[in-house]
Amino acid sequence: MKSKITLLLAFLFIGLNFGFSQQDEECMTKLSIFHEYTKAKNYDAAYEPWMAVRNKCPKFNNAIYVDGEKILEYKIDKATGADKVAFINDLLKLWEQRGEHFASKTPKGEYAAQACQLLYDNKKELGKTNDELFECFDAAYKLDKDTFTNPKSLYTYFSLMVDLYDAGKKPAADLFNKYDDIVEKVEDEVKNYSEKLNKIIEKVDAGTALTKKEGKYKRYYESYLKAYDQISGSIDGKLGNRANCENLIPLYQKDFEENRNNAIWLQRAAGKMSEKDCTGDPLFFKLVNAYHELSPSANSAYYLGILKDKEGKSNEAISFYKQAISLETDNFKKSKLNNRIGLKLKARGSYGQARGFFRQALKLNPSNGRPYLSIATMYAKSANNCGQSNFDKRAVYWLAAAEARKAARVDPTQKKNAAKSVANYNAKAPQKSEIFSSGRAGQTIKIGCWIGASVTVPSI
Repeated sequence: MKSKITLLLAFLFIGLNFGFSQQDEECMTKLSIFHEYTKAKNYDAAYEPWMAVRNKCPKFNNAIYVDGEKILEYKIDKATGADKVAFINDLLKLWEQRGEHFASKTPKGEYAAQACQLLYDNKKELGKTNDELFECFDAAYKLDKDTFTNPKSLYTYFSLMVDLYDAGKKPAADLFNKYDDIVEKVEDEVKNYSEKLNKIIEKVDAGTALTKKEGKYKRYYESYLKAYDQISGSIDGKLGNRANCENLIPLYQKDFEENRNNAIWLQRAAGKMSEKDCTGDPLFFKLVNAYHELSPSANSAYYLGILKDKEGKSNEAISFYKQAISLETDNFKKSKLNNRIGLKLKARGSYGQARGFFRQALKLNPSNGRPYLSIATMYAKSANNCGQSNFDKRAVYWLAAAEARKAARVDPTQKKNAAKSVANYNAKAPQKSEIFSSGRAGQTIKIGCWIGASVTVPSI
């Protein structure tokens, strides 16, 4: 009896699948056709079978929406006038349909931002105002901040805020708050991709060959880190001198009493004043002390260190800087702190101390090449002071070049800068003719002073 029931269920299953197959055979065939055309970038040929499947079987396969996006983007690019507007609107509709039928594969923030970006890129054709476009991006950001990650859209969002501020439609407080929002969001994304890239770098440093998949991911992470680095500069450029001490101090002075128990506001205000070198104003002292009293943290300890530096109390400043590092639990942020402290020490010529902080920054975040470049710069600036002979002094440039090469190897955002630095340092180091005449090819030179390292003279 049991075997008969099993056999009956098997026949029913086959029958159902046969019925399903018959019903959607046309969709399956046309999906295959338009997918092949899309892969070949023959979008005009793909359009008709794609539309047929989209209309008849909208839930059939996510390829309808993945390929459809490429097809419509091509159509938009080639069309003009009313046809272009129609294709734009259809792409917007397509994303809505994707969200309806394949919600799990359609992150809300990502696709909402994508839609806003499409409207922005075609604002003339669509007659969209900056007010409308900003509201679109703002709604997308608030809808799902976690998946609103596209670098271009993050920049566009902030750029629109600046334009509205310049037009007198947004107050300075909103501008600076949005700047902080976007900068913090970018930093979160950089942290995310840096941590992923760090794992791959660890494998490379250990001499382990990367799999094809790992190599692909490495390029993917590097690409996004480069994009975020570019928009970070663009965001700062767009803000320009609008966030200067003349604007910041009256604003924060006015809002201080209202926000003296708001740790986030105090941190952002102190951070902005530190960033714009407004630390000499008494308001910075008020902000930092209120922030540290309310919420002792890595940031508040760091700002107290800045105050002690301003007072010329270097040892106390270092003590607060070290306290800041000890209070920070996130390795990415701890790395940034070490780098920031290293830069301060470097600026006042405390190269040995600075290098220690730079090394720690690298240990905590190996994919950030900037500390390597800072170390290279300090080596280069010390060349005339480290070494007995002219040859030995100039050998320091080989050490500087080696540090710069490390930056290029680990950090996709610093490859160009690092390459220029390497070329510059090598040009200042002893050349082949000098190595030959010295008879020191292959020898090890010990570099004294604060550097305390050795370098091997290149063979010729």
